[in-house]
Amino acid sequence: QVQLVESGGGLVQAGGSLRLSCAASGSIFNINVMGWYRQAPGEQRELVATITGGGSTNYADSAKGRFTISRDNAKKTVYLQMNSLKPEDTAVYYCAAGPRRPGYWGKGTLVTVSS
Repeated sequence: QVQLVESGGGLVQAGGSLRLSCAASGSIFNINVMGWYRQAPGEQRELVATITGGGSTNYADSAKGRFTISRDNAKKTVYLQMNSLKPEDTAVYYCAAGPRRPGYWGKGTLVTVSS
């Protein structure tokens, strides 16, 4: 089994920044893709960004130019640097991992952006 633990969420004013971290532990093998999803109140869970073990990244249009995903394979940790935050970024952010699509999920960390 793989465990994913997120950290770094909190309250920030519009225009500010936050850095989320997700540490993986357990039987970590056959894990290629790690990423971040979010779910805002009353909305569906959506993809924010993903990164492969080789460093290839993919971003939602809403995240491009503001968010940066990175990965430390030695630490088995994925990060999400969020800049220029907007109130509409308010959501629970979930870490996910799997061979090609999410098979493991973290419990989420809340990000609240005030105007």
